[in-house]
Amino acid sequence: MKLRFAALFLCYFLAQSQDISCQTYEHPFQDLGKTITERVDNLISLLSLEEKAAQLMYAAPAIDRLGIPEFSWWNECLHGVARNGRATIFPQAIGLGAAFDPDLMHRIGIAISDEARVKFHQNDKIGYRGRYSGLTFWSPNVNLFRDPRWGRGQETYGEDPHLISRLGVAFVQGLQGDDPEHLKVAAMAKHYAVHSGPEKLRHEFDAVVSQKDLWNTYLPGFEALVTEAKVEGVMGAYNRTNGDVCCAHPYLMQEVLRDKWQFKGYYVSDCWAIQDFFQGHNIVETREEAAALALKLGCNLNCGSTYLAILSSLEQGLTTEREIDDNLRELFPTRFRLGLFDPPGSSEYESISPDVVRSSEHIALSYEAAAKSLVLLKNQGNLLPLDPEMKTLFVTGPTAADMQALLANYYGLGDDMRTLAEGIISNVSDHTAIRYVQGGLLDRPNVNPMDWFSGEAQEAEVTIACMGITQLLEGEEGEAIASPSAGDREYITLPPHQIEYLKLLRSKAEKLVVVITGGSAISIPEVHEMADAVVYAWYPGEQGGQALGDMLFGKFSPSGKLPVTFVQSISDLPPFEDYNMKGRTYRYMEKAPLFPFGFGLSYVAFTYENLQLSTNQIQDNNQIHITLHLSNQGTMEAEEVVQLYISKNNPNGDDARYSLKEFQRVTLPAGATTEVIFEVDKKHFSTYDNAGDLQVEEGTYTLYIGGVLPIARSLELGAAPWLEETITVRSK
Repeated sequence: MKLRFAALFLCYFLAQSQDISCQTYEHPFQDLGKTITERVDNLISLLSLEEKAAQLMYAAPAIDRLGIPEFSWWNECLHGVARNGRATIFPQAIGLGAAFDPDLMHRIGIAISDEARVKFHQNDKIGYRGRYSGLTFWSPNVNLFRDPRWGRGQETYGEDPHLISRLGVAFVQGLQGDDPEHLKVAAMAKHYAVHSGPEKLRHEFDAVVSQKDLWNTYLPGFEALVTEAKVEGVMGAYNRTNGDVCCAHPYLMQEVLRDKWQFKGYYVSDCWAIQDFFQGHNIVETREEAAALALKLGCNLNCGSTYLAILSSLEQGLTTEREIDDNLRELFPTRFRLGLFDPPGSSEYESISPDVVRSSEHIALSYEAAAKSLVLLKNQGNLLPLDPEMKTLFVTGPTAADMQALLANYYGLGDDMRTLAEGIISNVSDHTAIRYVQGGLLDRPNVNPMDWFSGEAQEAEVTIACMGITQLLEGEEGEAIASPSAGDREYITLPPHQIEYLKLLRSKAEKLVVVITGGSAISIPEVHEMADAVVYAWYPGEQGGQALGDMLFGKFSPSGKLPVTFVQSISDLPPFEDYNMKGRTYRYMEKAPLFPFGFGLSYVAFTYENLQLSTNQIQDNNQIHITLHLSNQGTMEAEEVVQLYISKNNPNGDDARYSLKEFQRVTLPAGATTEVIFEVDKKHFSTYDNAGDLQVEEGTYTLYIGGVLPIARSLELGAAPWLEETITVRSK
């Protein structure tokens, strides 16, 4: 086979360089001169029925007689190439959401796909083609983070459809590359479509939603990835949506995805989700019926084992060979677009240097992402930044030296991971007396009641307490081994014993800085009251500790913004199982939050001035050209995320109160002023109707531009101000 591919490569090279015809391929599916459709049809025609059925499994076996090696579809790269050895580890997705930076997401996508290509070709050379070694990556997760109890919310970009869409599109475009002939890797939008817990019910649960919520909240991220980014794959969720299972959903999979959005990629079940048809949802009785139903509705690929029953389904008359062929016609093009049936040397991606894996440039990018994700929630008396020349420092808490607090879930491995304690300690002077003790456990009270630790706080100028949670307490079903709720959170506060430890520290500490790790909104009113400064660090990736330390000691100003609302308490939320958006997220919540979406402090004061609109009316197809002046009033360079929200002045009962429509991350030197420009048109004032079409509603709207939601005014959080203007919208 090696000789045949060598001949094919030589033939291809001669054909390209000398404009000659070369016909040494054995089968038309190997002919680069044919269209992908022609090549796919030829390949299907050469397969036996048994071979066809086997190719619909995520672990597709080799077809030796055609020179086709085995192929594993299952790979992950949520925040770096995952589960495949050494790779650059970026902050968890929710932290990337806090950065509000599509350009950063695009560069991260490029870096991840560079490393993925190298690892694939290295594995291919040694003949390893097992799980997590391929080029079809099941990322990103563009579900909406509607409830902080959901353990997998950390995998998302937050609670706002526009933010999710912009970051998801940028990430997918970075992953898939810009070669019109070949995909760099194949990205995926998951979990389609209405999916966000509870984890322990996901194999039997029916997420019931109105058409308005479906189209205006749950689908925009998927639509953007399909129609703008041309994402190659879509993964169906475990649950049902409005009665139908998401891996065999006639409305979502056919009417919306393939007909309305013109999706041309492949559809895969979440892993063992088709098994749930007969073991959880009980919509069919046998695995043969489950396999036939999924095939009929266009679930092209089975992550699981149910499609082993396809031949039996065929024998029972539940499916047909034509349906098998139809699914292969939607599945196989991805492998062709990846160049997997082309001779060696056909794609520029094959020449990416192995040196890119964990290169200094990629590690620096991970640091940049971590730095931009850190959210400063409180800074009483401008305690931060700290003085590196301090005489004494006490570092404590269960996450200070915990590598797991950096990694989150779906992670790779690195050899230069900086814990929070390491990043802090690296920033102080050689003469600073530093004491570190863990002091408390992550998920339960100390067994030994003796306190040998809190006295250190009394001796130190500053105490830094690293608290929070890790994926031991929140995550996917079965992964969060300290969670009693299959990865979900039964309470959304810090573990009570951590609060008690903080109270003990507060009683003795002169200055108390609290750093919190987590992948979701944690209700921390007591922490906010006790601490002099609070930083939310998410799960910040391999360089997260260094970025945190550098921020605490003033090497850069914090600029992260919350991608989710931090509520006061769990009593402010509707029931977890309720998918109605009323009372959820900043867009529909009426109760005052602890910290609003979009909130994050800086070391400098920003001013917003001179808002100018080209017109105060939207009519026909005109645009509004918006300008304002943003000034850095501080003494250091800083970045600000400028946010544009629109609110309807006379809303209907189920309209969003505010909606993020645009945002820009702006870098400003100390004392500098810049002009910020936005363009808005009718689509910014439109909502989806029940058919999924954008409709403009006439009336007056208020446009807000600033560093946080207007609701922050009543919370007295010290956030940047904003400007506002009234807009009139006419349909004609």
